[in-house]
Amino acid sequence: MNHAIDVSRETEARLAAFSELLLKWNRTINLIGRASELEVATRHIADSLQLVEHIPAAAQTWIDLGSGGGFPAIPCAIAMPNPPEITLVESDKRKAAFLSTAARTFQLPIKVKAKRVEELNDEACDVLSARALAPLTELLTLSEHLRRKDTVCIFPKGIRAKDEIGIAREAWRFNLSTYPSITVENASILILKDIERA
Repeated sequence: MNHAIDVSRETEARLAAFSELLLKWNRTINLIGRASELEVATRHIADSLQLVEHIPAAAQTWIDLGSGGGFPAIPCAIAMPNPPEITLVESDKRKAAFLSTAARTFQLPIKVKAKRVEELNDEACDVLSARALAPLTELLTLSEHLRRKDTVCIFPKGIRAKDEIGIAREAWRFNLSTYPSITVENASILILKDIERA
């Protein structure tokens, strides 16, 4: 497996077991596109693991929106020695059932909320992420009630990232760091801090 970060043999085995569980459930629930089943290790797991280095060491709570098949949070939780408490938000009840099963199977510090983001009344978190959920402006609006001034937002984005940033800056002010994806060409990881309405 070509991972974005070096992992131990034990972690490698756990990530492989998670892939197996995902593919088993994928036969009945569309967790990932059928076309990407052969690329779970590179396209989904390695892509997720890139986020590990951007999660502040002091972070105690992490909310992931539209978690789907558990990317990016579950591979990160498996790979991190001390992951924060993670809340996965997934409105599709069947996908939420998969996420709960994975969290239990791998004994991860994860709780699953089968709700829409708008229905969440959780405390604001230290880290907020979303992968392939919505354009940046929409993400910032959707998650406003889950952020504090010091919340770190981590959003993997595709080739339209620049356009999304430009549109988002019309409504929001934020400090932005951009890192090129090491698994997907022309994709990037956006890290936003100090977010406020313009």
